[in-house]
Amino acid sequence: MPRQLMWFRNDLRVEDNPAFFQACQQSEVVAVFVHSPEQWQEHGWGALKTAFVLSNLHSLQQQLSKLNIPLKLLTITDFTAAPAALLNLAQELGVSGLFFNDEYEFNEQQRDNQVVTEFTKAGLDVERFTDQVIFEPGRIRTGKGDFYTVFTPFYRNWLSQLKPEHLVPLPAPKAQASTQLANDPLPAFVSSQQLEHWPAGEAVAHQKLQDFCEKALNNYDQQRDFPAIEGTSQVSAYLAAGVLSSRQCLAAAQMHSAGRFMDKSTGAGVWVSELVWREFYRHLLIGFPRISKGRAFKPATEKLAWRSIENSKVQRDLQAWQTGQTGFPIIDAAMRQLLETGWMHNRLRMLVAMFLSKNLLIDWRVGEAFFMQHLIDGDLAANNGGWQWAASTGTDAVPYFRIFNPYTQSAKFDPEGKFIRRYVPELAHLTNKQIHQPPANLSFNQQQAVDKLTGDLFSNESGNEDGKRSSYPAPIIDLKLSRDRVMQAFEAIK
Repeated sequence: MPRQLMWFRNDLRVEDNPAFFQACQQSEVVAVFVHSPEQWQEHGWGALKTAFVLSNLHSLQQQLSKLNIPLKLLTITDFTAAPAALLNLAQELGVSGLFFNDEYEFNEQQRDNQVVTEFTKAGLDVERFTDQVIFEPGRIRTGKGDFYTVFTPFYRNWLSQLKPEHLVPLPAPKAQASTQLANDPLPAFVSSQQLEHWPAGEAVAHQKLQDFCEKALNNYDQQRDFPAIEGTSQVSAYLAAGVLSSRQCLAAAQMHSAGRFMDKSTGAGVWVSELVWREFYRHLLIGFPRISKGRAFKPATEKLAWRSIENSKVQRDLQAWQTGQTGFPIIDAAMRQLLETGWMHNRLRMLVAMFLSKNLLIDWRVGEAFFMQHLIDGDLAANNGGWQWAASTGTDAVPYFRIFNPYTQSAKFDPEGKFIRRYVPELAHLTNKQIHQPPANLSFNQQQAVDKLTGDLFSNESGNEDGKRSSYPAPIIDLKLSRDRVMQAFEAIK
């Protein structure tokens, strides 16, 4: 009986996996994962995301073993080595075809196209499947046949094309006959307190999704912007690694919303629209490849006069932002959440991205890279899309003159200061009103704050009667002056 080779990538699951399911309908299947840590680092992956992917790879191997499917491992330096490595393995195993689900980043597309070329030359079949999105990028277009660059009409067209069959996840394949082939040893991964927040495996992902749907889905539209409330799904890491699929999320939303998951006046409808945003950004990767190459979607914004990070003052501002020591409580709480958990609430992602790119006038690409290094759900399409939206350099982005005020945003979305108190405990003693904008006499020099990061945040160096007061920095910028500066920068490129 001929064998098929299933290439797992960012689809680390056995349920609702189109390529895997179809491969198992053909004949005996052998699975393979290509481990390319140097390439991952070049693409900005941090230690946490890498560990999360590898932990889920271990979980996947256990699931595959129950199906009598061995998982082989190929370790390569970069993507250019993938075609030859896969072909060699395929020939060693005597497979007749290769199955995989498409990825849409530029380098990944080049890699996959070369794999198809090499396998075809060798007389082996290749079957590719759509998995990360409901509709293959390029299928949903404007009336003129162009890629959409505005979300709302894309979303409406997406909804109009959605059919019942798009909401039916595929089951896990049945176990195949036992094979003599053994599993390959998998790379070890470094566990951490951050990783403990995100246990591996499909069972965990489905439990998180179910808990969200039962407890928060129908109030999502009312609670999603409040970081102190568990009002979001927190399944983004599992989506990014492919432990969970978009179709599974849509099916769950349909089931738990009495079918009103396409109605944006409902919590389920708003959550589904966020899933479509994720898909929209993937369509843009194919329609506008420059997005994968560190370029702004709006070419004119490449001329923006960002502050130079070679400047020592800019370096201090950047370090304060990175470490949660800006003197703006909601910004600092958000950045500390990222550093502590490897994840950040979506409303806060917008706030801190706009603060860096507009208030500090630091190139959005610096922040995008920092997020990729620290986010467990780091994903090029969504991360880039979010940063370019906030910086007003991207498609359907916020207007350049719209700049969130961290004080008013804080008071609006963390009115009792619960989130700030959780991540900025040195402000916990302040009143609900003070905590959003601490009184000036409670602050001290920014550089002192940065220098004290490895020390005791509750020390009493300044001699205040309450030691907690001495550890929080003064605001590193004047909001009005920073607004004037970024407005001038954008107006200069008009």
